[in-house]
Amino acid sequence: MEISNQNIIKKRPSKRSVDPYIPNNFLHEREVQSDGVVKRVNTIFLTNRECPFKCTMCDLWRHTLDETTPEGAIPQQIRYALSRLPEAEVIKLYNSGNFFDGKAIPKSDYKEIADLISDAEHVVVENHPALTGDSILEFKEMLHGTFEIAMGLETVHPVAMPKLNKQITKELFAESVDILRKWNISSRAFILLNPPYITEISENRKWSLESVKFAFDAGVSACTIIPTRPGNGIMDDLLMSGEYVLPKLHELETVFDSALNLKIGRVFCDTWDLQIFSECEKCFVYREERLTEMNLTQKFAPPIRCSCMMDQ
Repeated sequence: MEISNQNIIKKRPSKRSVDPYIPNNFLHEREVQSDGVVKRVNTIFLTNRECPFKCTMCDLWRHTLDETTPEGAIPQQIRYALSRLPEAEVIKLYNSGNFFDGKAIPKSDYKEIADLISDAEHVVVENHPALTGDSILEFKEMLHGTFEIAMGLETVHPVAMPKLNKQITKELFAESVDILRKWNISSRAFILLNPPYITEISENRKWSLESVKFAFDAGVSACTIIPTRPGNGIMDDLLMSGEYVLPKLHELETVFDSALNLKIGRVFCDTWDLQIFSECEKCFVYREERLTEMNLTQKFAPPIRCSCMMDQ
């Protein structure tokens, strides 16, 4: 199947209507930090202009604007969320794209954003490695706490990586991490389980772990493993053609267990909407709770035993 921006957009279902002055979502959680201390985290999913990179597997564009984000909209969204959230030491500003895309987050809003989150000990935003530039330093200087940037490495598989249409290479990712480290900015990587174009179960497990190892070797402080989801149009076509295999929960558990056992840095498992990968309703809640506990403790927990796993 041809992978291009035009074909990816053509296959999409409709976008959802969004308000540029209200965040897409926000939540309060806990996460273990680089020093081993568990701290409270407020995560705000900002509404802004769609990411210019049209990744094959992405469905985050559903909650984005077609036009440039209005000035003042992002600070208003942050005020809206923080007024409804409890206190937290860590703030994550996730925006379905890149914080340092000027059409998504106007530079003129940086100072007001920094003022609104001035109580945060640590701030995390997401960004594409290709957008590692002076705007990052400009925003960092306005913050009172430490700073971290989350970037999608996705996979280092030599065939799948370029076909994801992310316009990224291993070298670009490593260079970006190195630049950020020199600027005293930490980084974390998003790693996909079962990206399209890797169809063997053993190969998917292998390349997820290889991607985790590469990210830590490059210098990230944490990795998050994300099971690749269908539902964005072109991914459904790839599922039908056999070029994408839906991950199963037990495969995610296996990869997460193995990545934690590497003991080379913090590893998290994305638990959002996990039920679509579950093979069994009877044990799902307990397995989800196990993954959540391991995220928080960074320690292996005994697997949940269920009759559904007899054939796995």
